Amino acid sequence: MWVFGYGSLLWNPGFDFGERVIATLPGWHRSFCMRSIHHRGTEAEPGLVLALDAMAGASCQGLALKVAPGHEARTLDYLRERELISSAYLERVLDVDLADGRRVEAVTYVIDPDHVQYCHLELEEQAQIIAQAVGGRGPNTEYLHNTASHLSELGIEDDDLAWLSRRVAELSAS
Repeated sequence: MWVFGYGSLLWNPGFDFGERVIATLPGWHRSFCMRSIHHRGTEAEPGLVLALDAMAGASCQGLALKVAPGHEARTLDYLRERELISSAYLERVLDVDLADGRRVEAVTYVIDPDHVQYCHLELEEQAQIIAQAVGGRGPNTEYLHNTASHLSELGIEDDDLAWLSRRVAELSAS
């Protein structure tokens, strides 16, 4: 079983894996398009977390993590508890292209565009929210900076996340 990580799964997978490969998911775009009311915000003051939003011609680079043999059921239970907390994510098994040329099916969490937590905001508005929000798993800034830095370490370019990380650092310093 493979899992595709594009946000916090990059730096905090929370499960045992035997293989980790840079991968590309075609037809989806990584975006701060989900209001977070649990992990990185509250119902009163939502934060933002990344989700995969369907977009023709787009692709998202992340990591494919191969679950350690014998840990599949436990990992799926863990991921469902973690990712499906508010039903804004949908669990899908999608084809991802590994950097070594293989194509595998991976459990992937994508946004439900009909869910109330789904949003489309300009980058500046995203930055303003992320700079202030705090939820059960900590500050929204931590989530953003960890994801942006891990993408950079992996050699994965995401211009929007890089801009957001710089802008939120500016806002936090003032």
